[in-house]
Amino acid sequence: VERLGIKLKGSPRHADVLICTGPVTFQSRERLLRIYEQMPEPKFVIAVGSCSISGGVFDGCYNVVGSIDQVIPVDIFVPGCPPRPEAIIYGIAQLLESLKASPAKKVKKRIIKTKTSAEKTS
Repeated sequence: VERLGIKLKGSPRHADVLICTGPVTFQSRERLLRIYEQMPEPKFVIAVGSCSISGGVFDGCYNVVGSIDQVIPVDIFVPGCPPRPEAIIYGIAQLLESLKASPAKKVKKRIIKTKTSAEKTS
């Protein structure tokens, strides 16, 4: 994804985009909130995978809060279990396109729809 101008940063204080995977547990909820609050404005969140979007197979477990959007606001949803790499890149590209269209943080929530491997073969 470096070809899109995206570089991995070790500190949330230098990050613009938070890519979240997996369900939110009671143990990780406070850490997720702290990381989100440490990010500078404008900040964007991408939920990647079924577990981060809805809790996935872990929804209803005793230690799972649920989806990420119950804890922090999410801008882009990339479904899949697991999501395909090109779907993740497409989600990031959609975020970049929406930023080019309106520079202020007015990104509409989007669910990225991709074809599964079964749909591609038929």
